[in-house]
Amino acid sequence: MLYGHMYGYMAHGRDDCFINVNVGGFKQRMDPDMLKKFPQTRLGRLLCCSSQEAILELCDDFRPSDMEYYFDRNPLFFCYVLNFYVTGKIHLVDGLCVVSFVQEIEYWGIKERHLDCCCSDKFLLLLQAVEDKDLDSDQENEEGSDSSSMQLSISEDNMELFEGSWCGDTRRNIWLHLEDPGHNTLAKSVAVASLSVVLLSIIAMCVHSMPEYYELDENDREIENPVLTVIENICVLFFSAEFVLRLVVAPSAKRFLCSPLNMIDLLSVLPFYITIVFDMMDEGESTELENLGKVVQILRLMRVFRILKLVRHSAGLRSLGSTLSNSSREVGLLVLFMSVGISMFSALVYFVENETEESTLRTMPVGWWWATISMTTVGYGDTFPVTFPGKVVGALCIICGLLIVALPITTIFQKFSKFYEKQKQLDLIRQRTVKTNDFRPLQE
Repeated sequence: MLYGHMYGYMAHGRDDCFINVNVGGFKQRMDPDMLKKFPQTRLGRLLCCSSQEAILELCDDFRPSDMEYYFDRNPLFFCYVLNFYVTGKIHLVDGLCVVSFVQEIEYWGIKERHLDCCCSDKFLLLLQAVEDKDLDSDQENEEGSDSSSMQLSISEDNMELFEGSWCGDTRRNIWLHLEDPGHNTLAKSVAVASLSVVLLSIIAMCVHSMPEYYELDENDREIENPVLTVIENICVLFFSAEFVLRLVVAPSAKRFLCSPLNMIDLLSVLPFYITIVFDMMDEGESTELENLGKVVQILRLMRVFRILKLVRHSAGLRSLGSTLSNSSREVGLLVLFMSVGISMFSALVYFVENETEESTLRTMPVGWWWATISMTTVGYGDTFPVTFPGKVVGALCIICGLLIVALPITTIFQKFSKFYEKQKQLDLIRQRTVKTNDFRPLQE
């Protein structure tokens, strides 16, 4: 047996030179000279202790009469520790979890670099598998918390909030028709109608921006097309009625208002009413309200928030939002790398182009703009180097931009794939939960 070398090694020493180690009932006499080879380990540090208090910090108990040290640890693993002191190498323990193995070697003060070559590759594979599993678990937990914040769940807990409340059964029925398209045919029709109104509103908003659809009033001022205005008003009234109705029948008004999707719904209709107020204030054409026109234009541009209402009807868009919110580290690294690259290449192109009259890259701000559109591979062509050294810098800038952008994309895409699959599973679970809740009253 491999551990038999220990006894042969210690047979040459004197009895009073040995220290006695008791690990979970397994007793072993060890030579201090052998422990001194590894002074950073726990047993090696015991030799440097000058007081009993220091010794008890490294072991669970100590008996000075017999010089016996007690350790409340796994006795089977301690056999591998003994082999480590003889050979200088540690081996994986068959049947022992890799996490427990790491905890044991950390306790005894053995480093991972002491793993023998026959076990190092297997150890890294097992450790990587555990890290990947932990990462998946963390992502599922983050996704679960994001899903609960992005949409008001219709789980059993929320359904219980209707019990005993005002018009609980009626509100619950309306809530399910508004929130879950898979509830029944009527709920699906409501979802289709809501989606159709969102698309109609987006189309009307786009047509509003086309000058050929404007008309002139009595004072020859451009006004919006009356037909488009009517469509806009109808869409806003529909969104307003839908929001108020969902707020009234929601199981928890506070949770409803704190949901990001519901905030988007509110922001999509709020500019319309604020614009009406500003238009009424601007009727007197007071000199103090000259800038109200610009404010109204900005508020009208905020109608673009209606596009985000599509998130409610798309699992892909919800997954994209969850991916971005949980990829802050990768996005932060991407911004950092891009900032460093832009700063470096803008300075380089300025250095090689600033003395050339034909070049437009003769200032640092213009160099920043050129480096930004080059590293992001946009390339508007409004600014470009004209000298040979400048073109070399430009080629390097483009190549580095491709590499920098490609680095975090794989990780972000993998997260999106996992979030999308998880979102579809959550939708299926939610539909099953709703159907179960629907059948309960009939069974009772």
